[in-house]
Amino acid sequence: MSDSVTQVTDGDFRTQVLESDRAVLVDFWAEWCVPCHMVSPVVEEIARDHADRLKTVKLNVDDNPDTAREYGVMSIPTLIVFRDGREQVRVVRARGKDAILREIQPHIAA
Repeated sequence: MSDSVTQVTDGDFRTQVLESDRAVLVDFWAEWCVPCHMVSPVVEEIARDHADRLKTVKLNVDDNPDTAREYGVMSIPTLIVFRDGREQVRVVRARGKDAILREIQPHIAA
């Protein structure tokens, strides 16, 4: 994992994501999930490219099932952008960088 992406847990999700002063991209994933590993480098690249206005975190759904359940994450990988404590947009399944950016870009603008 790069320096641009940090891990969050059920215990610190509120402070790290919901109370953040900027938009937060959350990558819901699991170790056994092959598509999650495919999208991970894309998420890291997005994190590096947009670090000035986007905080990027990963949440392992096996280790942190409460948050995944609370947000209805039924399929992984799922990427959710939160801003001001609320879900803004959700991208489900592995997609390429351009497809992900098309969905999330309007929600991470400064």
